[in-house]
Amino acid sequence: MLNTAIEVHALNPDRQRDFLAFFDGEAFADNPKWRFCYCQFLYVDHREVVWAQRTADTNRQAACTRINAGSMQGYLAYRQGKPVGWCNAAPRLMMDAFADEPDPDEARIGQIGCFVVAPGHRRTGVATALLDSACKGLAAQGLAIAEACPVADAKTDAQNHFGPISMFLSAGFAVHRTEDDGKVFVRRSLLNS
Repeated sequence: MLNTAIEVHALNPDRQRDFLAFFDGEAFADNPKWRFCYCQFLYVDHREVVWAQRTADTNRQAACTRINAGSMQGYLAYRQGKPVGWCNAAPRLMMDAFADEPDPDEARIGQIGCFVVAPGHRRTGVATALLDSACKGLAAQGLAIAEACPVADAKTDAQNHFGPISMFLSAGFAVHRTEDDGKVFVRRSLLNS
């Protein structure tokens, strides 16, 4: 099964059932404490929302509402018709978690957030296929810059949930800045992508 082709599709209301099945199922099989997120962390303004008080039901419903409204974007990876991976990727202005980090280019940035790959499908090209689709999709929306923030010294798959830095560097991203907590912001031009 791991040698089968990977198909990637943009999240839309028709794919909501697959998104929920993945997050309700094997997405966090080895990291159950994150299961409640439903990839909503980047879509809330943390100056106004106490993340630790959010519940799985709250986040699941928020994901459904956002998917149906088109205010949540990302990509699902499939093998043999089954979702096996997810990448949260959207215009930065759509992700309220960045509201307190203004950037002069924010209207031009496509933010690539979390990668979630089912345990049995990791290190088989799923995240790379998702990244490629995310960059193409963000470019198609007219965004000029793709940005991501991997953790440089991630030791576990959970710590690598923003994607491994090596994957971004191999895909033409370059280090834009580094923060004290080890987070590295990488960027790549989407022009001519």
